[in-house]
Amino acid sequence: MGKKYTDSLKSYNRAEQYTPDKALEIVIANAKAKFDETVELHVKLGIDPRQADQQVRGVLVLPNGTGKTKKVLVIAKGERADAAQAAGADFVGAEEMIQKIQTENWFGFDVMITTPDMMGVVGRIGRLLGPKGLMPNPKSGTVTMDVTKAVAEVKAGKVEYRLDKTAIIHCPIGKKSFGKEKLLENFTALMDAIVKAKPAAAKGQYLKSIALTSTMGPGVKVNYTKI
Repeated sequence: MGKKYTDSLKSYNRAEQYTPDKALEIVIANAKAKFDETVELHVKLGIDPRQADQQVRGVLVLPNGTGKTKKVLVIAKGERADAAQAAGADFVGAEEMIQKIQTENWFGFDVMITTPDMMGVVGRIGRLLGPKGLMPNPKSGTVTMDVTKAVAEVKAGKVEYRLDKTAIIHCPIGKKSFGKEKLLENFTALMDAIVKAKPAAAKGQYLKSIALTSTMGPGVKVNYTKI
């Protein structure tokens, strides 16, 4: 561990669970890197991710965005392609873009959006997109006829939250430079969405633990009983 990290650990009680606003104060104070660190939310849920009826997944446009501008690739033809271009998509195309990914191993984008009629074409490179988390999915709003809305939401700061194999959700809520108030608004919006997404099949305690951290800083526990 570096000196900045170990010094940060001494600045607060690692065993204590703080209110969200106090936790954010600690995270911001300990984000000491020379770049604008991302603030992340990590939520442990008391459900079994192996069960199909206990999945937690959704999308949300954060009130204050993420602080990161994502590059968007839209796979569409005709009017939908024109609409995507007008909406501000960074790359627009059809089979030629799929070919570029296949032959050149090109991944100069953060999000792929496609129309339902192009999913057959996109499916050809599913084995390349899947491991990178780039495969379009109707649940995440990236397979849609309304490409204008989809592109606008991504550019506005849409995030996808989903349970991993260890029943934890990891999601960014903004940058250190946002300040406590904006980060708290994003935190509250995301936690509201996660709580409302509780599966009907979930039994017992839903929220097990919540932590906030920055890219290079230590994690700070949040009192989940206050959520």
